[in-house]
Amino acid sequence: MTAVAFRPLDFGVTQAIVRTTADGTQYLAAKQALEPFARSMGERLLHWATRSPDAIWIAQRERLVGGQIGQTGQWQHISYSQALSRARSVGQWLLDQGLSAERPVAILSENDLDHSILALACLLVGVPFCAVSPAYSLVSTDFEKLRHVISTLTPGAVFVSDLGRYGFALGAAVPADVSVLVGSRWHQPSNIELNHALISFDEVVSTPPTAKVDEAMQAVNGASIAKFLFTSGSTKLPKAVINTHEMWCANQQQMRQSMPVLTEAAPVLVDWLPWNHTFGGNHNWGLVLYNGGTLYIDDGKPTPSLMGETLRNLREIAPTVYFNVPTGFEAIAAAMAHDDQLRKTLLSRVRMFFYAGAALAQPVWDSLYAAQAREIGERIVMTTGLGMTESGPFGIFVTRPEVRAGDLGLPAPALELKLVPADGKTEVRYRGPNITPGYWRNPGATADAFDAEGFFCTGDAVTWIDPNNTNLGLRFDGRIAEDFKLSTGTFVSVGPMRAKIIAAGAPFVQDVVITGLNRQSVGALVFATPAIRSLSDGPNDQPLREVLDTPRVRAHFQQVLDALAATATGSASRVTRLYLMSEAPSIDRGEVTDKGSINQRAVLQHRSSLVDAFDDGTLTGTLVPTTL
Repeated sequence: MTAVAFRPLDFGVTQAIVRTTADGTQYLAAKQALEPFARSMGERLLHWATRSPDAIWIAQRERLVGGQIGQTGQWQHISYSQALSRARSVGQWLLDQGLSAERPVAILSENDLDHSILALACLLVGVPFCAVSPAYSLVSTDFEKLRHVISTLTPGAVFVSDLGRYGFALGAAVPADVSVLVGSRWHQPSNIELNHALISFDEVVSTPPTAKVDEAMQAVNGASIAKFLFTSGSTKLPKAVINTHEMWCANQQQMRQSMPVLTEAAPVLVDWLPWNHTFGGNHNWGLVLYNGGTLYIDDGKPTPSLMGETLRNLREIAPTVYFNVPTGFEAIAAAMAHDDQLRKTLLSRVRMFFYAGAALAQPVWDSLYAAQAREIGERIVMTTGLGMTESGPFGIFVTRPEVRAGDLGLPAPALELKLVPADGKTEVRYRGPNITPGYWRNPGATADAFDAEGFFCTGDAVTWIDPNNTNLGLRFDGRIAEDFKLSTGTFVSVGPMRAKIIAAGAPFVQDVVITGLNRQSVGALVFATPAIRSLSDGPNDQPLREVLDTPRVRAHFQQVLDALAATATGSASRVTRLYLMSEAPSIDRGEVTDKGSINQRAVLQHRSSLVDAFDDGTLTGTLVPTTL
């Protein structure tokens, strides 16, 4: 059978410079230099508002009364010239309030048009902002993380899209002397009693700008703080990562040189990824602004209740590049198998797919490729890389179309990697213009994060794809902090093990937590995808625990476990027990991020009783290989 070709895609970094020291430490950099980049993100808004004033910068569907998703809402658009005009007005209001890094703006709401204008205004006049995880307000039951965020930031103003939804969190965590901006979209009357000064965002947008706005714009430079992004927080409270304008602009230029597709035409994105996270808020939102593109806000999400809205949007809007997490691509792959309109629109002009956040199972790749071959006669390159909040986030990117699960590639221009041997693995560390100067109001954590040479210690482990061809770059080898030893002294590499189980159990495995610290063997706690219900004959509202205990589901995972055992090469790679989890991971306990990624350490810590019973062999419902 003739191999299906890839739709053409250039890779900007394909050659590496490697230096090895006597102690085995290696230093890795791209061969090419970083080209000049903008002074500030606000400067990019000025550039595009002048060059392409009528081009659409951002769009979102208008919601009906009550804020329902999936209605017949039409797209509302904001052009670059309109964005600049509104940002200048909001910027004037920010300056009038005397806001600064010491009294920044906190945004508690989801992605929306008001949120985007407020963020632009902050960037324009040099007032830092922080998009806070909506889950801290809407899902949390104790508001501990929200209180921590507010006390760390000491904001001078807080924005919410809807008092009806965010009012309780405001009253519980935000001091009464902080002004509250209320968004124009989805605003509903609220019976919640608040002592805060409430200000309509519509009024703020109508503030007449003065010369102070222009003066403030000129004062913004690379060292100015653009925003704060909080880490997800696992066993500790989240830390506020400082993002300067230089850091963000340098990272966007690094992306342009690593992904030349961004420079070939104005990018068009259809994107749901939350702006409080670096993937959605820095990488994607910044990509559109820096390159004069268009962002269609997707009110969907890769969950059973919201995935339909994402598919609806992708049937209508054709992106030029598309970013998602593995669960999103899994749902898209399943839909494209039978949805002709989805295949036609999504694949019509997309040049690149990109996934991050977790492993993408091989069956998902195969399904996507099959749909692409059927519709357009070629494959779309599925790309990925490695980065983190502290790196802007873009750091490492693949170097060729033939990407395999786990491939990372080479560093972006001007980002130097330090590969340090550590407990049988190799930790990757970062140094470059896109690296954070540290954590806001946390000098201890900042000092601990950098080594003596000024490299940021990531905690990520890597290996060479091919030690004899360093131009192919690196592969992911898990998180060093997640790895552990069995009682035999054998190291268990958690990252590759999780990826192996997810691939073997696709499409029914969302994520996996590996157990066995100081035990004789390895166990796996499995969080299933919603697709697991297709294996059960019960009603749609059947409790998940009952679904997981049905004979068909247990028989399927028994086969998965047996297949894993048959390919194991030793105690560190052999899964001797498997348990299907019915309780969803908790955002309050840091067990899951907004993107749905599981935090191994947090689950093990907060479910220690269950883990002990599981590892002791006393947890009812545990599966073991039939060959044991």
